Amino acid sequence: MLHLSHSPRRHLLPLVIGLGLLLGALVPPAQAAERTRIQAFLSVTGFDVALDSITLSASDAPAMLGLDAGRFGADWTRLTKEVFDTEIMREMALDILENTLSSEALGHAAEFYASDLGQRLVEVENAAHMEEDGSVKQTEGGALIAQMLREGSPRLEYFHRMQAAIDSADVSVNAIQMIQMRFLMSAAAAGVIELRLDPEDLQAMMDAQKGELRRSVKQSGLAHAAWVYRDFSDADILAYTEALEEPLMMEVYTLLNAVQYEITANRFEALAAEMSELRPEQDI
Repeated sequence: MLHLSHSPRRHLLPLVIGLGLLLGALVPPAQAAERTRIQAFLSVTGFDVALDSITLSASDAPAMLGLDAGRFGADWTRLTKEVFDTEIMREMALDILENTLSSEALGHAAEFYASDLGQRLVEVENAAHMEEDGSVKQTEGGALIAQMLREGSPRLEYFHRMQAAIDSADVSVNAIQMIQMRFLMSAAAAGVIELRLDPEDLQAMMDAQKGELRRSVKQSGLAHAAWVYRDFSDADILAYTEALEEPLMMEVYTLLNAVQYEITANRFEALAAEMSELRPEQDI
């Protein structure tokens, strides 16, 4: 299952609202998918692994607050393991998807990812999700993108189309900033940090950085895709691109991306509340 920005951790550090509005605006499907089918769907599409990879973003949390995780010692490892428990996150996803994912959309996506090409894609995507160090992907992927530009390869156009299909609502940048805002505000409310900027000033700062963040997300996503799918043929990449451009598949991705970002924000808020017990002292 393709990740929206391909490199979630890379974009959680820049200081930076409305994913809850997106989820709230989704109309419950006329025929919602059953929970057992959704569980199977998560596995066949690899979205369960994408959810598990949210745990990796916890390592960036202290830096987002201007703190050093080393100050917390073993307590930090224990705390993040508890808050970012994979079973908790999967149950949250099931609860949301049970009320929002239609049987038609589920069946459409599951059919593609159960195919030979779909399973080969899921295999490499799952492996990429759980790699903690994304520097190799970015460096080597960037080099592959440069090569495509020199050679006039059609793959680059396919990757651009893939990005447009999985982020048709352009919610990724707003979602990243929303996660950061919710985390900062929760940390301040819990007494973990002292905010010297009011929410309006923080939002203005984020708005000023939105263009740069959008370009960074796009470039990171292209490099990630080039690296992850480097062993697939042009025909395979085109087939995947066309599958992602199907209206039902775009509907699935809009929902799954919203779910993933909402769970990330929720867990960061929970982390902020628990960090208050550790009592680090640092102003922001």
